[in-house]
Order: sequence, then structure tokens, then C-alpha cells
Amino acid sequence: MIDAAPKEPKVDSTLSKGLLILENLAGSQNGKGVTELSKELGLTKSNTFRLLQTLTTLGYVQHRPDKSYAATLKTWRVGRASVENLNLRELAAPELLHLSQETGEAVYLAVRENLNVIYIDKIDSQKPIRSWNAIGGSAPLHCVGTGKAILAADFNKLRDQVSGVLTHHTEKTLTDLASLDADISATLARGYAFDTGEFRDRILSFGAAITLPGGEPVGALGISVPDINLPEGGVDQYGGLVSLAARSVSAKLGRG
Repeated sequence: MIDAAPKEPKVDSTLSKGLLILENLAGSQNGKGVTELSKELGLTKSNTFRLLQTLTTLGYVQHRPDKSYAATLKTWRVGRASVENLNLRELAAPELLHLSQETGEAVYLAVRENLNVIYIDKIDSQKPIRSWNAIGGSAPLHCVGTGKAILAADFNKLRDQVSGVLTHHTEKTLTDLASLDADISATLARGYAFDTGEFRDRILSFGAAITLPGGEPVGALGISVPDINLPEGGVDQYGGLVSLAARSVSAKLGRG
């Protein structure tokens, strides 16, 4: 007798549509209106409006004065709690320490929030000339090492979202999609991202994504280096170190 194939679990359509809206808004830097959301998600305007009202009542979405809708800090707190539940700081602490000892430079653990990275842990540089960012500080995905690493790991999903917000910060910032596409391809090929001074003048950074077994990025490790401190062969050296460290943390997540 041939066993029947297991039945697919039933999915509540209202809940799934509400989560689609929330994910869309959480991934956008700007608010969106009912019409825009309904077109992007293939929902009717009336259905979209009802779901937005529910999400607003529950505190996950806010209705702005310009009539657009945006995700609230409650959504951010839920996402941050998920990161905490992964024990990411604890898991990455040995690798963060190793990177600090090997380079002597500032090293960071970062996670994505919308189209930015947020630094959730760090070890400061002890060198006279140093790079510095605060825990809780942020930077756009497209112009720092940790951000570009996360972006590369989820580029199919994030490309369209980031295309309209390629903000200019230095003369080296990648502000057109063609340049970003090429940079992401290079990042994927070599296994680490390299910021050539694209967010702050003469501050270089290297990043590699920390991923779940399915490849979804949950964060990134990074090294930030004033260009004057970079040794000969330092690009490959630091890139290789951060890539190996991120793979080590990812492996721990896979065993969790």
C-alpha cells in the first residue's frame, strides 16, 4: 500500500496577507499608501485597507499625516527580539574577539533594520588612528561592509527596495544601480564585501554575512580600518579573516 502524501498545513489567508503587508512596510524606508500596497501585493484596495486598520489598531503600523502607512517601533522590537533569541551576540563573541586580536582594528556585529545596518556589538580599535561607531549606530546598506554583505546575501529581495535610496556620502559612494550590481557580483564571488571609503572618507570596511542554513542573512561581521592603517595585502587578508569568521558563526547557527 502506498502511503498518501502528507497534507499541506492550512494557511490562514487573512493572517498571511497581513504579514505580507507588514513585511513590505518593514522593508521600506518611506511610508506607502493603500493603492501602492495593493498593487505591489496583488490585493484589493478594500482588503488592504481593512488589514492596515487591524495592524494599526494592534500597534504594528502607523497612519501618517500624509495618509501613508509605515511600520512602527513595535515591529522593530519584535524583530530585535528574534535576533536576541538567536543569541547572536553570544555566538559571535569569540569570532569578534579573534578579528580584534588579528587586526587590532575596530570590529562590529551588525544586523539589518529596513535598509540600514544597526551595530549591536563591537570591540574598539586600540590604535592611535582609528575608526569608531557606537553600539546602536547605523549606516545605509549600500555603502558599508556589513551592509553590503547582508545586501549581497539577500540581493534578489532587496535590490528593488534599495535602488531608490542610493544616497551619496562620499565621492566613492555607489549611487547608481549598475555600479551596485557589479559590486554585489564581486562580493558574492570573493566571499566578502569591501567598502572603499563609501560612507566616510578614508575609512575602509570589510564585511561578511552571517546566515541561517537556508542562506537567509541574520547579521554580518565587519572590520573598519582607516586607509592609512591598511597593511600591504590587507584587502585580501582582512576580507579572508572576516569571511572565515562569519562562516564560523553561521555554522553555529546551523547546529542550533
